Amino acid sequence: MLVKTQEHKSGVAIEITPLVDMVFLLLIFFLVATTFHQTEREMHIALPVASSAEPISVSLRELIVNVDANGDVFIGGRMMSIDDVTAIVREAVAVNPEQKVTVRGDKGTAYANVVRVLDVCKANGIQQPYLDTVLEG
Repeated sequence: MLVKTQEHKSGVAIEITPLVDMVFLLLIFFLVATTFHQTEREMHIALPVASSAEPISVSLRELIVNVDANGDVFIGGRMMSIDDVTAIVREAVAVNPEQKVTVRGDKGTAYANVVRVLDVCKANGIQQPYLDTVLEG
């Protein structure tokens, strides 16, 4: 015996066109609002691994100093001498006594290269320079 099932046709239909439009608008908004290139973060620095690394706090006052594997020092994507770093840190502390400095040392560089930058920071009034690492995992 053949039993027919009743199909309920409701007049409610979900239009996905506005939903797709909103998704594309949000995508475009986030693409435009996101900064893709941060010169200090673009350097090819292989950071050492730490088990308790924290996210980097990005603020307008933060000064990022990169030390590559060869021991060369970079600020803002430009190679600097240690005297230039000293002048930049001294000027930044004169403008803002609570200046924050992040030192990103390549894991392949001699620790003395990183210490040289830390010494400049401490000698010019940076109380707590931050050493950047990546989270193990």
